[in-house]
Amino acid sequence: MAHRLHLVPQLLLLLIALAIQFQLTRWILRNPKRSTPGRKKILLLANLVLAGICGAGYLLGFQRVSRHVPLWLSTWEEALALFMWMALIGLFIGAAVWRAGSKFQPPRRSFFRVAGGAIMAAPCVATTFGIVNRNRIYLKEIDLPVPNLAKDLQGLRIAQISDIHLSPFLSEKEFARAIDMANESKPHLTLVTGDLISRPGDPLDACMRQLARLKADAGVLGCLGNHEIYCANQAEVTEWGSRIGIDFLRSRSRVLKFGDASINFAGVDYQRFDRPYLTGAEQMVMPGVLNVLLSHNPDVFEVAASQGYDVTIAGHTHGGQVNFEILNQDLNVARYFTKYVRGVYRREKAVIYVSNGIGTIGVPVRIGAPAEVAVLRLCAS
Repeated sequence: MAHRLHLVPQLLLLLIALAIQFQLTRWILRNPKRSTPGRKKILLLANLVLAGICGAGYLLGFQRVSRHVPLWLSTWEEALALFMWMALIGLFIGAAVWRAGSKFQPPRRSFFRVAGGAIMAAPCVATTFGIVNRNRIYLKEIDLPVPNLAKDLQGLRIAQISDIHLSPFLSEKEFARAIDMANESKPHLTLVTGDLISRPGDPLDACMRQLARLKADAGVLGCLGNHEIYCANQAEVTEWGSRIGIDFLRSRSRVLKFGDASINFAGVDYQRFDRPYLTGAEQMVMPGVLNVLLSHNPDVFEVAASQGYDVTIAGHTHGGQVNFEILNQDLNVARYFTKYVRGVYRREKAVIYVSNGIGTIGVPVRIGAPAEVAVLRLCAS
């Protein structure tokens, strides 16, 4: 049932979209000039088409339905439905503002109509911008401050690749650029922190083929994400990883030496929001060395810090994927699930880095949260 939780907000959006269609139709038909028999037929047809797109997008969220449809078609149809829901909400708010302007004198009426038109157009403009920018992947170098960092760990470079979501939204060729960027950064170690593909049928073989190209002095470690659970391929990914030199740590730790210093890397499978975090993970903490936790879900940070982990490295949020900054506050969906959305956060002596990731989910759009390959440089705080 956990992998179906995303269908709850989708069902809510579907119901809202249908209610908005009904209200918009009422507003149009109240105007006698627009309520002609011909326009009524066009409105009825438009409503049926929109309802069909939105309803199909919701139904394709169920595997028993989507497995009978080509993968590319179901993926893009779900994205189209999400866009339609957002467009209808924008259209409704814009139309309401437009209608409100009719109560004022011409100067103010013009302002309300311009504002209403801008709101109606905003979803289309934002989606176009987000689609164009979704696969512009950036190399982001970050200094990660660690208290009492051993001298031999100073300046250690750790590349992180997260939330690949290789799918119809991200091609193997585009992902290959991210692999090249990680390799060209010449990291001492590379980490892969989950969500290799989005859904069953996505090209896991292509994803693993590219991951096999990763190169780092101390090798490649990883952890698994929620989409590995959804795709039921945790064992397959783990075994495949071992063949290509990627050690996916599943409730397991591994110590790596850098000069005279050591780092204990511990990894956990995806930690669900509705269950206690990191049960038993405290047993993997080693005294006297730097302890680093790989967890796809960043919301575990406070528990990890209390258990003795100095550094947590995570992904999952996509940086919000669609993020707007208003009054120095980030506004995105991920904030409703965790306060650790992107970048560096500190809690007493512990630190976490949350990657924006590479791919997208739901809709092939990124706004205010560019795709990234992160390179973390350890430094003394």
